[in-house]
Amino acid sequence: MKDGVIMNLDYLNDKQKQAVLEGDGPLLILAGAGSGKTSVLTAKVAYLIKEKGVNPKNVVAITFTNKAAKEMKQRIIRQVGNVGYDIQISTFHSFGLRIIRENYEKLGYDKNFTIIDSDDSLTVVKKILKDMNVDASRCNPKFIKNQISSCKNEMVTPEKYSKLVNDDISDITYKAYKKYEDTLFRNNSLDFDDLLVKPIQLFMKHPEVLQQYQEMFKYVFIDEYQDTNEAQYVLSKMISSKYKNICVVGDDSQSIYSWRGANFKNILNFEKDYTNAKVILLEQNYRSTKTILNAANNVIKNNHKKKDKNLWTNNEDGEKIKYVRAIDEKNEASFVTKEIKILSESGVSLDEVAVLYRTNAQSRTIEEGFLNSNIPYKIVGAYAFYSRKEIKDLLAYLKLIYNPRDDVSLMRIINYPKRAIGTKTIDNLSMDAVLNGTSMFDVIKKGKELEFKNLILQMKEESKSLSLTETIDMVLDKSGMKKELESEHTLEADIRLENLNEFKSITKTFEEESGIASLEDFLSEVSLVSDVNDQKNDDSPKVTLMTIHAVKGLEFKYVFVIGMEENIFPHINSVEYEDGVEEERRLCYVAITRAKKKLYLINALKRTLFGRTSVNMPSRFIAEIGSDYIDAVENKGALSNQVKMDKTKMFNEDNGLSIGDNVIHDTYGPGVVVMVDKTVATIAFKGLGIKKLMKNHKSIKKV
Repeated sequence: MKDGVIMNLDYLNDKQKQAVLEGDGPLLILAGAGSGKTSVLTAKVAYLIKEKGVNPKNVVAITFTNKAAKEMKQRIIRQVGNVGYDIQISTFHSFGLRIIRENYEKLGYDKNFTIIDSDDSLTVVKKILKDMNVDASRCNPKFIKNQISSCKNEMVTPEKYSKLVNDDISDITYKAYKKYEDTLFRNNSLDFDDLLVKPIQLFMKHPEVLQQYQEMFKYVFIDEYQDTNEAQYVLSKMISSKYKNICVVGDDSQSIYSWRGANFKNILNFEKDYTNAKVILLEQNYRSTKTILNAANNVIKNNHKKKDKNLWTNNEDGEKIKYVRAIDEKNEASFVTKEIKILSESGVSLDEVAVLYRTNAQSRTIEEGFLNSNIPYKIVGAYAFYSRKEIKDLLAYLKLIYNPRDDVSLMRIINYPKRAIGTKTIDNLSMDAVLNGTSMFDVIKKGKELEFKNLILQMKEESKSLSLTETIDMVLDKSGMKKELESEHTLEADIRLENLNEFKSITKTFEEESGIASLEDFLSEVSLVSDVNDQKNDDSPKVTLMTIHAVKGLEFKYVFVIGMEENIFPHINSVEYEDGVEEERRLCYVAITRAKKKLYLINALKRTLFGRTSVNMPSRFIAEIGSDYIDAVENKGALSNQVKMDKTKMFNEDNGLSIGDNVIHDTYGPGVVVMVDKTVATIAFKGLGIKKLMKNHKSIKKV
């Protein structure tokens, strides 16, 4: 360390400080849950710049979500000032996009390439299979799409895959994969996987370009290293191979994404990849009670493939884990509802409460319980705003205006709104494009499709002098989307119009925050968004409902984990092989370590899920925790009686709701009934969208 140190590291513990002060060379920071890894990572980057005089432009820090990257950048800027803006802090995909943008010509692309999303990739695959006369019932297009994605992330090219063909399905996959790659290249388009793969291909083909980036990024930091897939692993290794100043942070016990290509062995093998690597363990937890940490340690120690570490804390012992064996899933939901009511009435904010589950389908009965009891909640990872049809249609117009060679976007909107352009015409355009080795847009010469082409060219020209928000207004008007929805005079059309108007608030915020009005940058930003959901933002406290996979990185004072049963958690698909159970155990470790103050584990004697009723044994993970840390509640039906009492208090005999009724809700205000089932009314509230409510609940009144 040089003289005249100005950075204060007193807020770090000894191990954290050691990690920050460690010199050049490969460094593995094994950071247990709640051990302050983000603080260490940001402090280490700041220390390099402030104390070691490293140029911020020589640093790249990579994480897995836009939210995490933004938080990291803000923290570093607070420590080093505005020079922090010069650091490349981003997701892997954003980093890959930067490299592609700076070298698109060497990869054979034009500057105005577009990035297609997962749904558009599926559209391409469906069309290819149709052209190959492959029946979708024989070979699922989603399966083929996922196979192609897996191949890319495992660095398996179509040529390599051709050597693995050994049956009809793999033969179809190979041919579809090859055509898929040709189609994207012809359309001047990339998919999300290409953002990782293309930089690697670039570096292999042009080693001099790799050398430039090695000189540019002499210090490489990677967060959540246990979640890297093969392509991310290779890209990291290539960039850092010259100077070997690579610092990776992660926790093998929190590797839970193997189903999307993550390989936790990357972190286990770090010392083999870098023989002189230093390893520092961060084992002090600042989040949870001793009881919760001991439970987590007891579970994870049953895994064989792991790095040895043991979380500890100076926090209090805390309450024992409350374990409840409910009668069925409704009884389970009523216990959770009742307990949260008690917490809320004792002054606990609902923002500090989370309900976690292994599969999304388990949330239904919890939602019903919350609706019964007027407990506000939000579902994280629910139907995303950008997945809505009207938003995808608008984005397709914007993409086509930016890149007329984007066939996927063209096919989506060439006949929306209706323009009397039939499927046969579209098929002929597609065939002509393939025969001429160009895009569908380029081969349009006549008819209604020529009117569409001229419309796109006109909007492209007009957009040059407009802001993003003005461009959205122009597209909505000139495309006919706005007029089409307004002419329908239906509630669904009105809601779609509201969503399109909401999109303008996104572009306006983008313009105000970034000062950018570029369609190119905005489309790139939208393509990289991975963590948006369609919940309306308001400040009122809500219980968080989410899958355990989605909760990693978050923490709550009170955590309920439901469905703690064999065949549910661990999942039935995992119990037949060791690696599967070990990943489920890591998932359980993640669930337990989300809790700061109190943890509830609940299961049911019998459960109806996916339309089937089954009787399951309690999860093996409960026994692994050990009785010393568990307070078991003997449930003999008392909760069922409580449900009846609650229903008497909270429900009318019959509200007599029917479709079209105007209603007033105590929380959401005026609305219109759009659907009525036996127990649920679907009501549209202006500005809030559609809500599902219990039909006879006293909070709903007809007007």
